[in-house]
Amino acid sequence: MSKIWMITGAGRGMGLDFAKAVLAAGDKLVATGRNPQRVAEAIGQSENLLVVTLDVTKPADADSAVKAALERFGRIDVLVNNAANFYAGYFEELTPAQMDLQLASNLIGPMNVTRAVLPVMRKQGSGKIISISSTAGLLGFEFCSAYSASKFALDGWMESLQPEVAPFGIETMVVNPGFFRTELLTDESTQYAPQSMSAYDERRAQHLAFWKSANGQQSGDPAKLAQALITLVNQPELPRRFIAGADAIGMVEQKIALLQQQIDAYRELSSSLAFDLKA
Repeated sequence: MSKIWMITGAGRGMGLDFAKAVLAAGDKLVATGRNPQRVAEAIGQSENLLVVTLDVTKPADADSAVKAALERFGRIDVLVNNAANFYAGYFEELTPAQMDLQLASNLIGPMNVTRAVLPVMRKQGSGKIISISSTAGLLGFEFCSAYSASKFALDGWMESLQPEVAPFGIETMVVNPGFFRTELLTDESTQYAPQSMSAYDERRAQHLAFWKSANGQQSGDPAKLAQALITLVNQPELPRRFIAGADAIGMVEQKIALLQQQIDAYRELSSSLAFDLKA
């Protein structure tokens, strides 16, 4: 039986690769984006495709998209929270408004869509919720404080959501990709902090040069990641987390080793913090 997928941010970047892979697999797709015409043109025509408007920061859009999906296909089997953007820069230079916008897109947005989909999946007694995070959801990087804050929060929310919804037959998976050749680093998806503090001038220039030169040079192939998602969704059970890319595995393994070193270094002090037992 074919599955019904709903993918946010399906008109460009990684979301477009996901959308094409789903249709190529013979499944049905609700492809969403802020500009539905652009989404439709990017994906192309298919009888298994429904394109709907969805700005993930607007709960009403999420409700309308889910309603349209049910009217067309009758159910939603897989939700992929993919839509995201990137506010890059040093924390002191990022404005409060930029921090709010980063969290709105990368954290509150997936929450809005998931909140609209969960009643459908609970009624079905089944469903899979996949959220595309980042290695920046597991490791903090200089110049990425806003982005990492949003992705760390996304990971924590998804980990907590899993035991809440598991009794209803709903599974969740966090995907932590490394560097994939998507459109995240294009001018449309990346916003930079105002250059307001001379103390950061030298390092800022280095990071701006790095991020702008990295666009289009990332080693990861998003089409292969899309196929990996198809493979994982078709397994009997989703993994709770999928580290995507050899570079991501290397970075996460370094983080695991560092955590273990920090535990070992202060194990005695940490273990001494309980109330003393009375004689």
